[in-house]
Formats: sequence, C-alpha cells, structure tokens
Amino acid sequence: MYLYVMDTTMSVSEARAALPDILNRVSDGDEVTITRHGKAVAVVIRPDVLRSRRASETLATASRIREAVDGAREAPLQTRGGLGHEYADELISEVRTGRDAR
Repeated sequence: MYLYVMDTTMSVSEARAALPDILNRVSDGDEVTITRHGKAVAVVIRPDVLRSRRASETLATASRIREAVDGAREAPLQTRGGLGHEYADELISEVRTGRDAR
C-alpha cells in the first residue's frame, strides 16, 4: 500500500495565519514545510510518522553496528607492536626457569 503525502511549503508569515489549516492537513497525513527567507526551517508532521522515521533510523544504525561486530568476530586479530611469538616464548622460558629454581 502506498500512501501519497502531499508536501506543502509556506513561509513563517503564511504559517502563522494558517495554523488551524496546517494542523488539519497534517492530521490528514500531509507534511508542511515552513520556510524563512526561502530556506526550510521546520517540517510539521504527525507524531506517529516522526516515531516511525526515528525507529527506522535506529534500526538501520543497529544493523550497521551488528554487521561491524560480526565482521570483527571473523577477522583475525592484528598485532600492533604487541607481544611477538619469540618474545612470548622468552617470557615463558624465564617463568619456567624461575619456577625450577625454587
């Protein structure tokens, strides 16, 4: 099902004079963009539409995070100046030597 949303644009001055009409239009599913000096400064929409859009954005963000975490789980760990194999073997050897000396 497709819902056609009529987008109406009006200036702040027009919006002041037409507030009841704006609320009726928004209630019917339209969106009203309010401009100041030709630039959009606000959009009046129904609260349920706003909640739906915010939820969609949140779900998209969660999906991107999940993909990043899944990718990180599958990727090998990279050593960045960390403990190399040879140095780790030396440390283990020293610990064992210290234990044997007791």
